[in-house]
Amino acid sequence: MLDERLISRLHMHAEHRELLRSGEPPDEIFQTSTIAALLDGAYEGDLSFAELMRHGDLGLGTLNGLDGEMIALGGEFMRADIDGLIAPVEPDALTPFAVVVSFEPTALAELVGPLDHAALLAALDELIPAGSAACAVRVDGRFEELRARSVPRQKPPYRPLVEVAAEQRVFELGPTEGTLVGFRFPDWAEGVEISGFHLHYVDDERARGGHVLDCRLAEGRAAVDVSRHLHLELPRGVELPDSGLDEGSSRGLHAAE
Repeated sequence: MLDERLISRLHMHAEHRELLRSGEPPDEIFQTSTIAALLDGAYEGDLSFAELMRHGDLGLGTLNGLDGEMIALGGEFMRADIDGLIAPVEPDALTPFAVVVSFEPTALAELVGPLDHAALLAALDELIPAGSAACAVRVDGRFEELRARSVPRQKPPYRPLVEVAAEQRVFELGPTEGTLVGFRFPDWAEGVEISGFHLHYVDDERARGGHVLDCRLAEGRAAVDVSRHLHLELPRGVELPDSGLDEGSSRGLHAAE
């Protein structure tokens, strides 16, 4: 069974697609599907971006067929393709996995660099109150270095994410100015989500972006939005995972991410 801590500490509400509610509490994170399902190759969803946009203005995810990396910032929904090129997401496009929130910062901080990737995540951790279950993050800044990736669009029959990630394309975007967006979830949320930080990036020109692998921040401004509510929507055919992931799946997930 799903770890009861995830339900009690995150106030998680899970439901299937046909039972989707019309609104969320103002501090609620909205997620469609689970990272465990994506890991297994569930790359077809039935939630449109027109509907996803109703549930938040900041977030990340992907498109059906694992077609690139999705970035949501200020209500603008974008896709980074296999080359890291940014284009708007059409409202009628569908997503198999996405996480969004109506971003209302609970803490702000100026960041003075240089900060490597580990130091940046540590600085973000300091802004998040101890015991917080889930948190959305945004970092606007100037990056001396930024390494990102995207993956090629897949066709059925779908392969597991670990196999697809072996074909990812990695690109260097720095020096660059832009925004990191993403979330931090606790270790015991793994399976429903990725434990730790999961960040995507888009530059100020809305030209390049992707899933962040590494970075070095010169200077910037961080904002975090702590939430205790997660609305998890389950597409048809997707069920809640067992408590956590087995050791092999966990290693595979973090290798893919």
